[in-house]
Amino acid sequence: MHDDKPTLGVGMVGYAFMGRVHSQAWRTVGAFFDLPVKPTLAVLCGRSREAVTATAEQFGWAAVETDWKELINRDDVQIVDICTPGDSHAEIAIAALEAGKHVLCEKPLANTVGEAEAMAAAARAAAAKGVRSMVAFNYRRVPAVALARRLVADGKIGEIRHVRAQYLQDWIVDPEFPLVWRLQKDKAGSGALGDIGAHIIDAVAFITGQRLAGVSAITETFIKERPLAEASSGLAASGGRERGPVTVDDAALFIGRLTGGGLASFEATRFASGRKNALRIEINGSLGSLYFDFESMNELWFHDHTLPAEESGFRRIIATEPGHPYMDAWWPPGHGLGYEHTFTHEVRDFLTAIAEGTDPTPSFDDGLWVQRVLAAVEKSAADDSRYVPVEDR
Repeated sequence: MHDDKPTLGVGMVGYAFMGRVHSQAWRTVGAFFDLPVKPTLAVLCGRSREAVTATAEQFGWAAVETDWKELINRDDVQIVDICTPGDSHAEIAIAALEAGKHVLCEKPLANTVGEAEAMAAAARAAAAKGVRSMVAFNYRRVPAVALARRLVADGKIGEIRHVRAQYLQDWIVDPEFPLVWRLQKDKAGSGALGDIGAHIIDAVAFITGQRLAGVSAITETFIKERPLAEASSGLAASGGRERGPVTVDDAALFIGRLTGGGLASFEATRFASGRKNALRIEINGSLGSLYFDFESMNELWFHDHTLPAEESGFRRIIATEPGHPYMDAWWPPGHGLGYEHTFTHEVRDFLTAIAEGTDPTPSFDDGLWVQRVLAAVEKSAADDSRYVPVEDR
């Protein structure tokens, strides 16, 4: 069959944990979704030619570069996918947008509000010329999470009263775990707050359609010093004898009020022993409640409070029906999806928006708002939990 769909070459910067996940998404999305365009894996970029070449061969990238500026200058690249630590997001994204390349950027958008503001301004200027950009909050693309958003929008739980959001991990509980880049403020911006707290800030806004108006927060760094990392891959690492300071938070807790009046609490920690990737959100409304836990990612729990007490209670929805978000492209009902599929859905939505000439979400402006929340949390925690408003414009 002749395929006359326009082709878009993808150039990705970064080849480690996120780079591998994004690679899998780009190479599989067209096999399951009927896309208006055809993505090709044009070039993968990383500082180590040996390592980036090995990843490129594993996932099917056609070429490699060791300088992201060379990647942006290539004629076979129309999309730039940024999977690097946060300290390089702004420079790469702004350069790519000014070069007329569509940009997908991992979260959080940047390391500072100033960087995020510059990125959002560049995105708005590029959008006026038909160049699209999106920040990669992949948990929006979990079918059960997207279904929760639909139920809230349809009024199934009524007026939102309470939101409880947690993101719990345990991969740095060991005090001898090495000082990887995620534990260094100059590279990561913040610790658990930005790495995983950013996800629940965005997910709550996505599901409820409401944003945090302000926060009161506390943060803590439990382990002040760690062995310097000698090697790392994903969330695994090995260290040596020399040690260095941890310059980010290990845990962050904050409360706030939503723009619709509801109360919200957030907890992000990498010290919840036994919890591997427990992104949990519970929403209580005047007519019912919803509950989600990513460690059971194909399930959404729904309580209909309008039923008689004798019949009511939480019921489990297996979010694998063809009518559930994204599921018509996958397996028969009951055959669940996994972590990687959220990224496939992400690039599917991004490609569709590019082809249709619409602005994808979450936008760089959405990412900027999350960055402002992160900054407000840090400011509040540094000032005895004083309430700090979040700018939303």
